[in-house]
Amino acid sequence: MSETLPIPTEQTAPEAPKVTRLGHGEESYSRLVWRRFRRSISGMVGLVLVALLVIVAVFADFFAPLDPKEAGLAFAPPDHVSFFAPDGSFSLIPYAYPIGETGEFDPVTFQPITGPDLNNPIRLGFFAEGKPYRLFGLIPTGLRFFGSLEGKPVHFLGTDKFGRDILSRGIVGSRISLAIALVVVTITTMVGTLVGITSGYLGGRTDTWLQRFVELVLAFPQLPLYLALASLIPATTSSNVFLAFVVIVLAALGWAQLSREVRGKTLALARVDYVRAAMAVGASDRRIILRHILPNVLSHVIVAVTLAIPTVVLLESFLGFLGFAVKPPLISWGLMLQDTSNFSVIGSYPWILSPVVFVLVTVFAFNALGDGLRDAVDPY
Repeated sequence: MSETLPIPTEQTAPEAPKVTRLGHGEESYSRLVWRRFRRSISGMVGLVLVALLVIVAVFADFFAPLDPKEAGLAFAPPDHVSFFAPDGSFSLIPYAYPIGETGEFDPVTFQPITGPDLNNPIRLGFFAEGKPYRLFGLIPTGLRFFGSLEGKPVHFLGTDKFGRDILSRGIVGSRISLAIALVVVTITTMVGTLVGITSGYLGGRTDTWLQRFVELVLAFPQLPLYLALASLIPATTSSNVFLAFVVIVLAALGWAQLSREVRGKTLALARVDYVRAAMAVGASDRRIILRHILPNVLSHVIVAVTLAIPTVVLLESFLGFLGFAVKPPLISWGLMLQDTSNFSVIGSYPWILSPVVFVLVTVFAFNALGDGLRDAVDPY
C-alpha cells in the first residue's frame, strides 16, 4: 500500500526571503550633491551670502534706511553708532551721534576738528518709520528694516557729493547690478549650451562652421569693442534703452567661451556606451540630447553660471566707473564708484569707497558658492 505525501499548506510553505534596500541606494543625484556640498564650509557661507543678497535686492526699499534720491549735506561723514547713552550708561538700544564740528581747530593744519555730537543723540531700532514709499511699486508704506526711531536721517556710511545716503544707494543699486549679471548670464548660458551641444553632437560641417564663428567672437577684444559701441548711442537716450544695450552687448560677447566648454563635454559624452546604445536602438537626436547628454552637461553649466556672475558684476562695475554702463536716475554700484575718480576726493572723504565693499562681498559669495558646487558635482 503506497504512502501519500502530505500536501503543503500555507503554514508549512517556506517564506520568501525579504530584500532590504540600503538607504544609500535610495538617494537621488541631487541629494548626493547636497550631502557633499554641506561639507564645504566656504560653499555654505557663499550660499548664505547669496541668499541674503537676493533677499536684500528684492526688498531693497524696505532694507534701505533712507530714500536713496534724497539730497542732504554733501560728503557728510558716517554717523557714530554706539550702545552708550549720552550720560555714559550702557543701553540695549543703540544711539547714533551725528558727526559735526567740535569748535576746535587742529594746531598744525588749522582745520576744524570734527567729532560725534553727544548733545543730539538719535535712537535707532528695527522696523522704524521713515519716508513713505511703495514696496514693489504697489504697496504704500513707510516701514524700514532699521533706522531712526525719531524720524531723523542717519547716515551709516556717509553721503556722496550730492548729499545722498551711500548705504541706501548701495542697497537699492544691488537690484540693477545683480539684475544685469543674472540676465546676461541667463542669456549666455542658454545660447552657449545650445550652440555647444549642437556643435559637439552633430559634428561634421555643422561643427566646423559653428566653431569658426565661435572663434570669430572670441577673437574680438571685448572692452574696446564695447566702448566703441557705447559711444555710438546718443547722449539723449533713455536710461532703460541704454541698460538694454548693455545687457545685449555683454550677452553677445560672453556666450562663446561656455559653448566651447560644453562642446568638449559633448564630444566626450557622445562616445559613452549608453549614448551609443541609444543610437543603436533608434532613439531620436532630440531624445539623446535631452535625456542623456544635457543632464550630464548640466552640472558643468551650473558651476560655470555661479562663476560667471561675479565676472559680470566686476565688468559692470568697471564700465559704470567709466560711465558706460548705467545712467542716472538708475543706481548701480559702478555708477556710485564714479565719485572715486578723483584721488583728492578719496583722501578727504574715504567713505565714498563703500560701494567697493558691496562688490567684494558679491564676488566672494558667488565664487565661494561656485567652488563648493564644483567640488560637490565633480565626483558624481
